[in-house]
Amino acid sequence: MLALVYVTASAVGAVALHLYVPGFDAVTAAIIGATCSLAMIQLHMVIARSSPGVSEKDLFEVKQEIRKLTSRVAQNEQHAAELKSSFERDIAQRRETILNEMRGLEGMIQNLSKKFETRLQSVRAQPAAADAPMDGASILDAVKEALRENRVDLHLQAIVNLPQRRTCFYEGFTRLRRANGQVIMPAEFLGAAERANLLGVIDNMLLFRCVQIVRRLSERDRRIGVFCNISMASLEDEMFFPPFLEFMRENRDLAHAMIFELGVRQFNQRSDTAARNMGRLKELGFRFSLDKGDGLNFDLPQLQAAGVKFVKVNVERLLEELTPGGERPISSITRDIAAEDVPAVFVRYGIDLIAEKMETEKSVIEVLEFEIPFGQGHVFGAPRPIKGTLQDETAPPPDFVRRVSQAAM
Repeated sequence: MLALVYVTASAVGAVALHLYVPGFDAVTAAIIGATCSLAMIQLHMVIARSSPGVSEKDLFEVKQEIRKLTSRVAQNEQHAAELKSSFERDIAQRRETILNEMRGLEGMIQNLSKKFETRLQSVRAQPAAADAPMDGASILDAVKEALRENRVDLHLQAIVNLPQRRTCFYEGFTRLRRANGQVIMPAEFLGAAERANLLGVIDNMLLFRCVQIVRRLSERDRRIGVFCNISMASLEDEMFFPPFLEFMRENRDLAHAMIFELGVRQFNQRSDTAARNMGRLKELGFRFSLDKGDGLNFDLPQLQAAGVKFVKVNVERLLEELTPGGERPISSITRDIAAEDVPAVFVRYGIDLIAEKMETEKSVIEVLEFEIPFGQGHVFGAPRPIKGTLQDETAPPPDFVRRVSQAAM
């Protein structure tokens, strides 16, 4: 197109020379026009070649950069493929590890199930192995023999804080053993022991072990305490209580960790003597717990005055009352208390609620909704005997056993 422009301009110039400039014929004007056209085309080519443009060096560098980018893209793709392969291997290994752990847990559960079935069968077989059902006299003889031979064991059950489930206390339970090792459960011997005035003797044995256990626990963690069951008959026994009080006075440094436990019904029906003796223990710094609570209808000022620090209520009964219209404690606060505020009302009087007999995780979840501070039950652990070596280390001394044995004659 540029050549055509140059030719046209030269032709127009030649025609103008022939027509308007005298002395220029047609041939001369044509030669001059052709010469001008060729000159302009040649000049254009010279200018085009001499003007700056994309050199071969620039093209080479561009090609080099493209090669580098292509190489990097290839490397990134290879790295991505390696990462994908590594991720898939890790997933496969973790899946295999989880499967192995699940197989191991399944095996453990099966073993535990077999052990439980074996234990259950042995327990079921025990009554059949007995010669005959034991009457009251036989039970009493077995109790006296167990006391004389110091076959009195201490079982502990954890009391945990919620929701962390950290063990804060243990409750101590007395278990007596026959000569053949068979355990005499409290439901079997308590009635006979009470009629024979032996509850004080049993409480003495339990008390001594609890004191020793508390000392051992205090060496590791002073925050952990032990609930020690004591009968109302022992608190009313003028023969039992003075030496008992003297023993606790000698061990009053354990007052922060020993809690004496009574039944709610026993507490409500306590005599003036029992109330006075409870006051003496309170003066030494010891605290009390009430268990077997049936509802929330407690007189909190009265409990506070008696030195009661803990109240246990059956978890099912507790959840029944923690509803609109349920029972509420007696206090200086209005009885119209929201369910979620009930634990706070107890705390206001220095008393903590413990949901006892918790057997399922469902009950734990339901209790957490009301911020109950403590829980106890098989879901956190069944009562277990203390280790054999610890049983021996915490056994009462011979003179103590001798005095107790004389009372059991």
